[in-house]
Amino acid sequence: MAELLKNIYNQKFFDSFIDSMQRIKSDFDKNSFLDCIYDNEWESRELKQRMRHISIVLKNHLSDNFNENVSTILNLISQLKKNEIREESIEFMFLPDFIELYGLENYNTSIKAFEQITQFTSCEFAVRPFIIKYEIEMIKQMNLWSRHKHPMVRRLASEGCRPRLPWAKAIPSLKNNPTPIISILEELKNDTSESVRRSVANNLNDISKDNPNTVIDLAKNWQGKTTETDWVIKHGCRTLLKQGHPEVMELFGFGAIDKVKIKNFKILTPKVKIGSFLEFIFELKNNNKIASKIRLEYGLYYQKANGSLSKKVFKISEKQYPGNSTTQIKRKQSFKIITTRKFNIGKHQLSIIINGKEFNKVDFELIEK
Repeated sequence: MAELLKNIYNQKFFDSFIDSMQRIKSDFDKNSFLDCIYDNEWESRELKQRMRHISIVLKNHLSDNFNENVSTILNLISQLKKNEIREESIEFMFLPDFIELYGLENYNTSIKAFEQITQFTSCEFAVRPFIIKYEIEMIKQMNLWSRHKHPMVRRLASEGCRPRLPWAKAIPSLKNNPTPIISILEELKNDTSESVRRSVANNLNDISKDNPNTVIDLAKNWQGKTTETDWVIKHGCRTLLKQGHPEVMELFGFGAIDKVKIKNFKILTPKVKIGSFLEFIFELKNNNKIASKIRLEYGLYYQKANGSLSKKVFKISEKQYPGNSTTQIKRKQSFKIITTRKFNIGKHQLSIIINGKEFNKVDFELIEK
């Protein structure tokens, strides 16, 4: 079994962290710090809970002066870099969490700290309470960051203001009206950094869930300008594509499917054991005389705890299928136990989706091992 991500916080990590801290703060109490870290609840805490716990324990071993503590953190990062700790290390995200937790009333110092810290470890979660509390000032600041020389600062400008960033607080005002952040995305849509462009795409995808027309309008305006921007809008429209939004389908060249048929659709494993695979097969018949651009997907209807079904869409292919052709397609879908999904035994369903239109919903049963 893969190591749990929360276990990046182990004795080796803390020994290295404390060694670096003592190099810049000689009176830092290693034994007291570790005693407080490994309290009675440590083992039960998940990743973000551990990050927050480390922030609190760290504060209790620093001063009562926020500005002084920020200086300590920035000096610590300089020391960590000397020790060749790689940048963008997720395990150090408790440092921006420290700023989030203790710096909300110290706006100017905190913003300067974020600009430095994010060049070492991402501040995307930590800036969100600041956007909620100081939206006008923060949007102005993030516009400035979008033109920063360091790519991780530019990425923060986009990633930090995502309306629905996973694992983070949503930003209700931006879910309702994303207009204030459009200028940031405009600035970064063709950025030289792939991670920045990916963040722009993810931001667009967030926006599309509440304001699809905003994203569609942007996609129309940006399409065809550069290869990089075309990728951004395609990835940013992925939820709309999975939803089969007609205007988005047309935008990306997925046309009528009146002459495209599904034949001989069969589930090969009508009873699927938890831990094994669903297997299915079908034929895609393109009866058009010329090749057709087809986005082919399947919808899996998972049974929820209350007995209702919840649909998730999976992509099979997106390509030109020759005219007057028949293509046999066989796929597997894993039901191995994973931490991000709980499986419930009982009735499930499977469907085939062509250019956003759903066909052939068929039942199968998930059973115990």
